[in-house]
Amino acid sequence: MQSTLRRAGGFAAVGTLALAAPVLEAAAFAPFAAVALLAAFVVDDGPLFEVFARPGDHQDGRLNGLAGFALAAAGLAILVAAMDMPVALFVATVLVISYGNLGKQAVAAVSDDPFLGTSGFVVGGFLGGLAGQFGGRLVRESAPPLVSLWPSLPLFVFLASAAAIVAALFREMLFERDDPLVMLSTGLLLWLFDALAGPVGAVEIVGALALTIALGYVSYALEAASVAGMLSGVLFSLLVIVFGGFGWFAVLMAFFAIGALSTKFRYEEKRDRGVAEENDGARGTGNVLGNAAVALVAVVGFAASARVPVDGTLFQFAFAGSMAAALSDTLSSEVGGLYDNTRLITTLERVDPGTDGGVTWQGELSGLLGATIVAVVAALLLSAVTAPVGGTIVLLGGLAGMTADSVLGATVEGARIGNEAVNFTATLVGAVVSTGVAFLVL
Repeated sequence: MQSTLRRAGGFAAVGTLALAAPVLEAAAFAPFAAVALLAAFVVDDGPLFEVFARPGDHQDGRLNGLAGFALAAAGLAILVAAMDMPVALFVATVLVISYGNLGKQAVAAVSDDPFLGTSGFVVGGFLGGLAGQFGGRLVRESAPPLVSLWPSLPLFVFLASAAAIVAALFREMLFERDDPLVMLSTGLLLWLFDALAGPVGAVEIVGALALTIALGYVSYALEAASVAGMLSGVLFSLLVIVFGGFGWFAVLMAFFAIGALSTKFRYEEKRDRGVAEENDGARGTGNVLGNAAVALVAVVGFAASARVPVDGTLFQFAFAGSMAAALSDTLSSEVGGLYDNTRLITTLERVDPGTDGGVTWQGELSGLLGATIVAVVAALLLSAVTAPVGGTIVLLGGLAGMTADSVLGATVEGARIGNEAVNFTATLVGAVVSTGVAFLVL
């Protein structure tokens, strides 16, 4: 057995101590605190040391990785006692990280494909998260019959899936030694997802998983996204379906699918002109966040509106307006960059194609088409965005966001802020304009 796989198995064994949390309750942190002390001050040599040692631990003479992992689990366990974090979510989080790492290393032992490795993490983490929720509930609720938990299975599946994808995304962006940060971040987000999720139906979660898995595979197979970008898109899609619905997902897909195709459209020609996206057009996490973060906040706000006195209607317009702005800006850039006669939006002087803030009439027309597509889909599938008024409001938000992106590109992009920040601001403008107009008109 390779040392990395053996080490992952050892960490998974330590993580399994979380199953004792429902019995220990306020003392759930104790086993992990004990492991941290042993790793930091006692075990400095021998077979046990070799099982858990990461690169660098030999030089320091202590198991820093294991100590950090155990301390993170202990810290998360304290939230169970101090802030009423559901114990089943604590158990699930620790097992997601533990068995996710084990799944990734098991795949790495036979293949170095990054997509397969990430898939191994997600599958292992999902199984660990599912087992953690069942185990935590069975013990916590005085061992109810297993059949009594079946109605909760769709919710368990959603939370385990979301936690595994979140953890895989953090792991993709960080390093193995950052497991403590991954564990704490995943635990807090899982707690938030549980608080926001309403009743989750079996058909809904099966459909959500089928669609998001297909989206992830297709986006990576077509090289439309990096591994991290693929994970970001899959996570956003899963949350949008569960918190919003399939209509919201269709609006999101209008951006993801058409945006990805426009990036690949005449890519070689755009590369020769110096206006193509980097990495062969594969979208990374920064690009996904820049274009979809506002939409994610909107769908989370919509889910929260069921629990607080806030009008959820406005969140639908914020979501659709941000997506209209994102697709409008993407089509404007990807199509407009193929044509000459580019003019700076602020002065109308001629500039080279691809210049920040440069526009062409072909790009503006394409942007109008992108905003219109999202507006039509939203008007058909979102309950609050009724045609023709609601669709027109979304269209206005999309055009406002596209224009804001060009103005920012001509004035501050590059010297002060990057492209992702400009994209984020443009989608925020689209959301604000659509929401504001809807509030005044409807």
